[in-house]
Parts: sequence; structure tokens; C-alpha cells
Amino acid sequence: MLLIDCPYCGERPEIEFSYGGEAHIARPENPGALSDKEWADFLFMRGNQKGAFRERWIHTQGCRRWFNVLRDTTSHEIYAVYKIGAPKPPAPGEKPVAAKKPAAKKPAALKKGAGK
Repeated sequence: MLLIDCPYCGERPEIEFSYGGEAHIARPENPGALSDKEWADFLFMRGNQKGAFRERWIHTQGCRRWFNVLRDTTSHEIYAVYKIGAPKPPAPGEKPVAAKKPAAKKPAALKKGAGK
């Protein structure tokens, strides 16, 4: 049995949780503009990869909150548990994603068309 470390409640047995599918699936901005095939692909097509995989879980018999898990689908080893909206932790062998730096503001004198 897996022990899952709920980010809200702490470590609990797997039977307290329900699997919610692949994590980080973005809903289309304009679903009405999609073809039937594109809509079906959004609803049903998932990575289902072997190895490190980011998943959504819900603590159904606890806090009832959703969170993400980075888990190896072959060994069931859990590499990371993180809240929805938190940055994705790197999978084993994956380079960490650098945080985006805010764009530097240009002085008004250097802006295009300034002073005209």
C-alpha cells in the first residue's frame, strides 16, 4: 500500500485518496470553437506514460482537497507531492525549470516614439 503525504493533512494510507488523472491539463480557452475531434482529444487523450508522471489526487476521506503527485508509474515511488498551482518539481533526470524573471522596465527616454 502507498503512503501519500497529503500537503494539508500529512502522511496517510492510499485508501483515503482517489486518483484524479493526469495533472496540468489546461482547459481550452474557447471550447465552443473546437471540432469534435479536438474536444474528444481534450477529454480523453492523456500521456499515460511509463515512469515519472504528474498526477492529480484528492484526499476523499480527509480534507477533501486536490493536490498533485509526481510518481513513478512502474515502481510507485513518490518523488514529490505539491499543491495545485505550485511550480512543477523536476522529475528524475529532468532539468529544473528556471523561474521567469520580470521584464526590466525601459526608461521613458528609451521607449519607442518617446519625445516625439
